[in-house]
Amino acid sequence: MAKRLTTFSKLLITMLIVGALVFGGNWFLNNTNAGQSIQDQADNVEQGGSDYGSNGNSGSSSTSPATRPSNNSNAGSKVNRDDVIKIGVVTWGGYVAGQYFNEGFEANKASRFYKDYGFQVEFIVLDDFVPSRAAWKNNDVDLLWTTIDAFPTEAGGDLAQFDPVVLFQADWSRGGDAIVARRGISKVSDLRGKKIAVAELTPSHSFLLWMLEAGGLTQDDVTIVAQESAIQAAAIFKSQRVDAAVVWSPDDILSIKAVPGSRILESTRSASNIIADVFFAKKNYVNKNRKRLEQLYEGWMKGAAEINNSATARKKAASILGREFTERGTALSTAEADEMIGNVRLVTHGDNKNFFGLNKSFKGVTGESLYSRMSNVYNDLGHTGGKFPPTWSQINYPGLVNNTTLTGEAHFPEKSKEFAKATKADETKAAVASKQVSISFRTGEFQLDDNSKYIIDKEFVPIANAFSNARIRIEGNTDNTGSRATNLALSKKRAQAVANYLSAEYNISRNRFVVVGNGPDKPIADNNTERGRSNNRRTDFELISD
Repeated sequence: MAKRLTTFSKLLITMLIVGALVFGGNWFLNNTNAGQSIQDQADNVEQGGSDYGSNGNSGSSSTSPATRPSNNSNAGSKVNRDDVIKIGVVTWGGYVAGQYFNEGFEANKASRFYKDYGFQVEFIVLDDFVPSRAAWKNNDVDLLWTTIDAFPTEAGGDLAQFDPVVLFQADWSRGGDAIVARRGISKVSDLRGKKIAVAELTPSHSFLLWMLEAGGLTQDDVTIVAQESAIQAAAIFKSQRVDAAVVWSPDDILSIKAVPGSRILESTRSASNIIADVFFAKKNYVNKNRKRLEQLYEGWMKGAAEINNSATARKKAASILGREFTERGTALSTAEADEMIGNVRLVTHGDNKNFFGLNKSFKGVTGESLYSRMSNVYNDLGHTGGKFPPTWSQINYPGLVNNTTLTGEAHFPEKSKEFAKATKADETKAAVASKQVSISFRTGEFQLDDNSKYIIDKEFVPIANAFSNARIRIEGNTDNTGSRATNLALSKKRAQAVANYLSAEYNISRNRFVVVGNGPDKPIADNNTERGRSNNRRTDFELISD
């Protein structure tokens, strides 16, 4: 005999039915294409059709390469655009640590930024310089790339009203930038009077200025053929309308293939501490999002450490780069992407501590030394709009680095290159660049006085640090007063005294030095006059490839 259901039983069955309907509906929306389509349409209505959410800052249209949906299976996950950190980048391998940690360029919930910290990240490719700055000003991106060497040319310009601050370093260029030169140009001094194509006020320009100084030249000694980009600089070199050009990889290889007899004069593989990619943001944005930005930095550094230390992680990172750039119109195989990663040093947390001057024992290149030096250089060249750039203390924000703790060897700073002991052949090996520095010694003496040390500090140490992967040949020279044998021995002692000072004061490996005493055998002036003899009592600093 059937029993009538009680009121409680009816309520219980109703709740079970409703629960089943809710569960089934959620499963349909989140696990079927039709359900996802309904969610996407609803999101678009809520956001007024904007790519970047309800803040009213519209970005690229939905067909733009910067926002084109990827083939990432997680890209369709529902994204709250108000909860996304938007990062403006260019087609470059140095940002791959963040992109790897994010599982791609799109904001997605498979991202480790989301899984570990609860927010999402989107990388927006903005290869054109001017539109990228406009996007940053309009809040279409929150963080934007720059290089610390070129930042003085814009930090005091129209970006100044937004109080830009540098948050962290992403990489050092290590071969990604190069100077290509036609047949007959084998060292920097050969560039005197030649036409050089370069994108002004960019990392390419900074690299050229450093190379000219290392070779004892200035910008006035060459003819600059200004271009809008490194790509255009490569194109004009390939057409053989200039003698040399500063280009980005892979245009270095493509350029020497296109111009018979041409060569790579020098690259950032040797000039290893000149071009530093960093990210900057508005100070107001940083103050409002400090904790989240600290977590962004921490995750980014974890990604860099993994790629630097794991072949599997690097392969995955290359796969992400190849896929994402290809989808955005820049065909790039995984092998080419891996080569791109090989042209940079993905910096670690330890490297960032050095860069921001938080390691007081570090005597290498810091963000402050690069920024301050290039501020002076670009100001003297008239490229800062008549207004001296803000100081380093005004534009650097070390808080993200300072408030992060990452332990273990993977997060240590980069070790100095290990040089084998110099050989006899290194004494006569062709130099890429040679800079003459006059150091005064008392007659018959080889000890350095304080003034000599000051000259070395000012005239050569920055070059030694910037070109940290190149050997340094120090050649002592004398006038012809006294016997040749005495002068040969004395000149070598003087060169050795300089090497000893650089090693003791700046921790430069002794094996990096090639010490040569020329005595009176390489005069550059007339020994029959006091002025000529004074000029001949000199020290030459030369950079030679290892």
